[in-house]
Amino acid sequence: MGLYVEAHIRAELDELWERTQDPAQHRRWDLRFSEIDYLPRAEGEPQRFRYAVRVLPFLTVSGTGVAAGERERPDGTRTSALRFVSPHPLSPLARGSGYWRYVPDAHGVRFLTGYDYRPRWGVLGALTDRLVFRPLMGWATAWSFDRLRLWLERGITPERARANWLAELAVRALLLAGCLTGLWPDPAVEVFGPFAADADRLGPVLSALVIPLALFKAPLACTPAARRCLRAPAAQTRTPSVLRTLEKHG
Repeated sequence: MGLYVEAHIRAELDELWERTQDPAQHRRWDLRFSEIDYLPRAEGEPQRFRYAVRVLPFLTVSGTGVAAGERERPDGTRTSALRFVSPHPLSPLARGSGYWRYVPDAHGVRFLTGYDYRPRWGVLGALTDRLVFRPLMGWATAWSFDRLRLWLERGITPERARANWLAELAVRALLLAGCLTGLWPDPAVEVFGPFAADADRLGPVLSALVIPLALFKAPLACTPAARRCLRAPAAQTRTPSVLRTLEKHG
């Protein structure tokens, strides 16, 4: 089953196109890539590119791909499609294909993607992909789309958005740690004074209130969140015809 992510972004189509088609800007907001570079091409050939992902401080997995785009269509939409392959033996995916679609409306642009790939490592790889890697890729795609939205709508740079996300994660983790390690009673007595006569009972009460907030409270408006994106199409979406162009070039 392929992956699908959709975000609605209140921005001009040309600006969104530039932030997604320029490799230098693309790698700033897309969590899935640490490097994206176009490769030289002859006139009339589709654009080829190299990508890399740093999975560990001293391990980078790379691959190559081919891209083509339709800048204008009769219905006002734009499409960008690609195929990619990674020969690196440690890459969990061997090859795949996908597309981006840009659908303008009265309030901005529906920016959506659909893609799929073939995992590596046989049966073990397929099982690992289904349980771990594919859900992680879907989350990373949605999180990245929301980071792009914040950049275009609110001027929050991708670097600042990541810092906001890490800071919010740290606060949630500290709150959970305080609840689970029983560090609430003494500070609570100092804060609530005469209203906290029984600290032993106050700790569990505070934990019961704080744990759901730390786990389930919606992220701040300045923090990227995968949950803000659609993870399934509202209606059936056809694979763009530009994918057939890529098939001709292998």
